Amino acid sequence: MSATSIQWTDRVWNPTRGCSRVSDGCANCYAINMAHRFSGKGQPYEGLTVIRRGKRDWAGFARFVPEMLSEPLTWKKPARVFVNSMSDLFHPSLSNEEIAAVFGVMAACPQHTFQVLTKQPERAAEWFEWAYHQRCHGNTTAEVMRDLAIGAGRFRRPDGSMPKGPGYALLGFDDRWPLPNLWLGVSIENQQTADDRLSTLLTIPAAVRFASYEPALGPVSLWAFLKTALRDRSLYALKAPEMPGLDWVICGGESGPGARPCALEWLEAVLKQCREADVACFVKQLGAYVVSEERACKTAEEAKRDFGAESRWLWRAGLSSRKGDDMAEWPEALRVRQFPEGR
Repeated sequence: MSATSIQWTDRVWNPTRGCSRVSDGCANCYAINMAHRFSGKGQPYEGLTVIRRGKRDWAGFARFVPEMLSEPLTWKKPARVFVNSMSDLFHPSLSNEEIAAVFGVMAACPQHTFQVLTKQPERAAEWFEWAYHQRCHGNTTAEVMRDLAIGAGRFRRPDGSMPKGPGYALLGFDDRWPLPNLWLGVSIENQQTADDRLSTLLTIPAAVRFASYEPALGPVSLWAFLKTALRDRSLYALKAPEMPGLDWVICGGESGPGARPCALEWLEAVLKQCREADVACFVKQLGAYVVSEERACKTAEEAKRDFGAESRWLWRAGLSSRKGDDMAEWPEALRVRQFPEGR
């Protein structure tokens, strides 16, 4: 099923399945429980989840699913497509050729915008370096990706002919590289992951680079990654005219069982940074545990009862929406859902 309730995309496409926990942001991964429901023998996620210390977890590897490659080729209406809502396209267990096959399909679908989100930017950088060097005999990088997709998806007959069907879309397409319809992003949850992952992301070619600050688990400053935030524009243009920066930021608090606190001030700060840098920002949700570091709306006794004597939270929102995704319940200043300009 490609339908989704994720507000910043139209469809999901999962040509790989399975993942690994890599940081604190993965602690309450929604995809693990979904995958575990279908992990029995003969089911789509067979062998991809395990029980560790009484809890569901990823088995630690991803599986390429070639039969899913043709799915976007059948969608005629242009859409934003979130690639791998149940996996990570740049998981270290996936081969360069398997990742390339996915890119071949993206190249064959210029009518769609593909949103790739990863927690493995180092692996992504390695793959793009590999892809760059695959050009040979006059073929462009995109054409090489296409050929790998044709082979991986078994679109040709044994005699080399192409039967009627979606595979025909792989025979002729915009062959520019990097792909003009690729949005590449990294997930971040605190300052450390922002610094580590965004610095690598900005070295990778993409039409749009973005950060998904979700779940927000601590305050972050994105100034170093928002190129238009530099005060002296002329100095910036003189010293680093080609320096890339983020084009889009998604942010939101955690939801689901065991959701951890998200302070309104963290989201407000990111939104303010984006506004001053002229970068699109999409506030997805406040989360299930919305708190404040500054709003003193409770008495000392209420704060101690609700949060414990050591808690720094002075206020907690009582939202009726379990995910905190009803914008009518938000502070008006946070009701912002923007996309990159012209996209």
